[in-house]
Amino acid sequence: MHWERLSEDVYVFTSDRYAQVTASLIVSGTVGVMIDTLPFPEETAQIALFARRRCPDGVRYVIYTQHQADHTYGAFLFPKAEVIAHAACREILIDKGYKALEVARQQSRELEIIRLRLPSITFTSGVFALKLPGKTLEIFPSPGHTVDSVSVILQEEKILFAGDTIMAIPTIGDGDIDQLRASIEAVAAMPLETIVQGHGEIILRGEIKDNLRRSLNYLENLQTKVQKLVEAGGTREEVRRITLESCGLQRVLLSGVVTQLHQANLMALYNRLTAALRPAQLPVAAAAVQTISRRAGARSTASAPKDRKAAPKKPARPAKSKPAAPKKPRTKAATQSHSKKAASTSTEERPDA
Repeated sequence: MHWERLSEDVYVFTSDRYAQVTASLIVSGTVGVMIDTLPFPEETAQIALFARRRCPDGVRYVIYTQHQADHTYGAFLFPKAEVIAHAACREILIDKGYKALEVARQQSRELEIIRLRLPSITFTSGVFALKLPGKTLEIFPSPGHTVDSVSVILQEEKILFAGDTIMAIPTIGDGDIDQLRASIEAVAAMPLETIVQGHGEIILRGEIKDNLRRSLNYLENLQTKVQKLVEAGGTREEVRRITLESCGLQRVLLSGVVTQLHQANLMALYNRLTAALRPAQLPVAAAAVQTISRRAGARSTASAPKDRKAAPKKPARPAKSKPAAPKKPRTKAATQSHSKKAASTSTEERPDA
């Protein structure tokens, strides 16, 4: 992990172990506010030690920019802090967080000491204002990467802590590409001095415009290319061959992890687009199957050979005129071609199951 001083009272920490994920400390008098934590206890423990030296009265708040492990797992090292997040973040952590942590513990023993902390202060919409001595933090929804994503702006210094809404490669995750594009466009309209990305290097004022334009261009290229292939009946493998460079980004970002994130974007978008097409295709497909079945049945009946020799002999009877066999009907194929603070919920974190 390495850290840098962004301003007199703002410090940014970047993980050396996982995709340059960031966490930030804002000092206000004798107390501190953490925005996200790092996923490995070893790294967040160093931040906690650093914070104790800068904040004699400790860290008062930890803000989750979303629910994922690389932003939340270190909060247990700030046991006296209130945890602030979007209401959906709390719901997701309750529904999936404990199970995910148990799986992660089985894969890495160093995660065994982690105790998942649920948000104790939540909000759902608008701007949640956190006022401290000499500092005003405004927390607002910025969905797209995930449904519960939020960003935080330090108003006095025009610093945006964007979480994964802004990162070296825009990432859909389990969110929505149109919402992500809208959130990035909203950030682009803000008068900012600095952006702290969820993953990647700090973006200074002179770089903000180009970085955000590049992110929006990537999302547009990604969506256009995947949609074109899906509409043409393209396969997963064909979608996987859409390169990062053809969408406007470079492989060197995030120490090469950007390539994996690009592949995840391709598959997430492919799955959603194909799922959206299925309901319209189902009636046609069902009609086609029924038509094929009827035709196959008709051919089978018409071509069945008669085995006269195998039939048992019957006594001769007077010849009778037989009525003409009724004509079978022909089958026809039928196909169609943050202003108010929400209710706080204090929680005693239960041990991870």
